[in-house]
Amino acid sequence: MKPSHYNYHPTFPLVFAILLAFSAASTAVAQPHDQFLQSSIRILRFDTETTPKPLVIVTPLLASHIQATILCSKRHGLQIRIRSGGHDSEGLSYVSQVPFVLVDLVNLRSIDVDVESRVAWVQSGATVGELYYRIYEKTRTLAFPAGSCPTIGIGGHLSGGGYGVFHRKYGLAADNVIDAHVIDANGRILDRKSMGEDLFWAIRGGGGGSFGIVLDWKIKLVPVPPTVTGFSVTKTLEQNATQLIHQWQYIAHRLPKDLFFLVTISRANETVQATFSGLYLSLVDELIPLMETRFPELGLTKQDCTETSWILVMYMSQFPNNTLESLLNRTAANKTWFKIKSDYVKEPIPESVFAEIWPRYFNEDEGRYGSIVLVPYGGEMEEIPETQTPFPHRAGNMYKIIYTIGREEEENLDFQRYLSWIRRFYEDMTPYVSKSPREAYVNYRDLDLGMNNGSGITSYAEASIWGLKYFKNNFRRLVQVKTLVDPQNFFKHEQSIPSLSSW
Repeated sequence: MKPSHYNYHPTFPLVFAILLAFSAASTAVAQPHDQFLQSSIRILRFDTETTPKPLVIVTPLLASHIQATILCSKRHGLQIRIRSGGHDSEGLSYVSQVPFVLVDLVNLRSIDVDVESRVAWVQSGATVGELYYRIYEKTRTLAFPAGSCPTIGIGGHLSGGGYGVFHRKYGLAADNVIDAHVIDANGRILDRKSMGEDLFWAIRGGGGGSFGIVLDWKIKLVPVPPTVTGFSVTKTLEQNATQLIHQWQYIAHRLPKDLFFLVTISRANETVQATFSGLYLSLVDELIPLMETRFPELGLTKQDCTETSWILVMYMSQFPNNTLESLLNRTAANKTWFKIKSDYVKEPIPESVFAEIWPRYFNEDEGRYGSIVLVPYGGEMEEIPETQTPFPHRAGNMYKIIYTIGREEEENLDFQRYLSWIRRFYEDMTPYVSKSPREAYVNYRDLDLGMNNGSGITSYAEASIWGLKYFKNNFRRLVQVKTLVDPQNFFKHEQSIPSLSSW
């Protein structure tokens, strides 16, 4: 995928003319796309009869198709929403309350892996699973530090930062992007040199849908051993899970960079359980003595461990028969009614919180469908300056909390009960997490934190309500970049970076 792939194409005038016709007769044209729209939506609360639908769904094959869509949408005063994988937790990549065009990048998912140079070009419509599969078919000793959900789109993932089992060793996915091609609000195709370092900085963690449409990314691949160790240990409340979770806080972020070690807390039958699982970039004979020294209370044994390749450690629970071709299935993820929230923890949470508040919530009826994940920081995340990319959650964070609630589709489901559950849980955690601002992860979009106003013209002060939570002091620089590259605020949504010019 070289820059020449995005040069002017002879079909540009034809595509532009077709899009003009689409916008003139949008209702008739949108109807055949309903099945395609629904197949790409992961979160069922944005797939209802009352959910606003796009006037047109554009599935570009070429960059010129995107250029035409931008120019046509500007002429007709339409918003654009950009979808790569369909995992936006608030539906901002495919739903709008005003007339809009949906650009679905599903057909732009080429991946070119260069093992010798340890780099790859990956288009924004590719999924994390497709990227991992293409790397693994070329080499067993290179990987990429992205997330573990295989159906997440690369475009959205890198735009918000992107973390995974390697982030304590190599930083975020966005930290390992070294070039990109972006189409801006004027339809220009820009690489790193022509876009400048400010825009290149902004697209690597500043959130999707604000600065343009990223066509593809040049990423740096990272070395991994051919054999690594995965492990998992589950404890219930009756097996001292509460005490182990409390101890984990003091240990996980201080472990060697080669060890990633998270906790998943959920209800199991009539109790609450905690699963301690992770990946170690070496062999089990080195992991066991390390854990015996640093966290002997967990009681990790060889029977809890599996030695295999990095990709199988990540997906052996999802694909137990080692059928890695399943990573190429873009629709493998279950569709659910779903809500997610996030927090960052800078000081250990008292054991009484784990002993009293958490079991109370999980023992509620809605708690059967909730989970809490504790993701350790430290390591490389402690060493990267918080201004290196827009993603600011670096030094000083012990771990991240992920709150989720999800239900499979069910007739007459009242999901408001479940939204209330997660919101109450989040509110009760206020005293124990980061403050001023209470930080959050932009890739776990949460409109509860605040929204831009409905007019599409939002002041810095209004947007700061949510912007500082995602980006801390980097938010100011993001607004400055937005004002320079998209002064009329063409690319916008409920939590897009505002332009001071448009205000």
